[in-house]
Amino acid sequence: MNECDTEASERSGERTSAIPLAVSPAPPARPIVAFDRRELDQILRLYGRMVADGEWRDYAIDLLKDKAVFSVFRRSSEMPLYRIEKDPKLARRQGAYSVIASGGMILKRGHELASVLKVLDKKKHLRLVDA
Repeated sequence: MNECDTEASERSGERTSAIPLAVSPAPPARPIVAFDRRELDQILRLYGRMVADGEWRDYAIDLLKDKAVFSVFRRSSEMPLYRIEKDPKLARRQGAYSVIASGGMILKRGHELASVLKVLDKKKHLRLVDA
């Protein structure tokens, strides 16, 4: 339709309707897996104590599509000493939280972050007893 046809149809009372383009529905939004404020507070308290003791020097937080990972390093150029992971898919079974050593061995897994983090505090206490 050109301008003349549009004006003629408007004068005669005819209405033209625009045909909408087909729009594909947006993919469902995935919630981001992340540590909340309470969890980060617990992790960073432990991190601060270990930095003060000279054991840890750097950290990294990775927010992956299915889990959140807090990695602890002795030096930033090395592999992480420990990884503290939050995986909501495992929340009903073994627990959403786990502490994993540098070799990939799971040191502790559970439903409560505070109880899972105790495994790293025990390592500190064992070193003090051995010394």
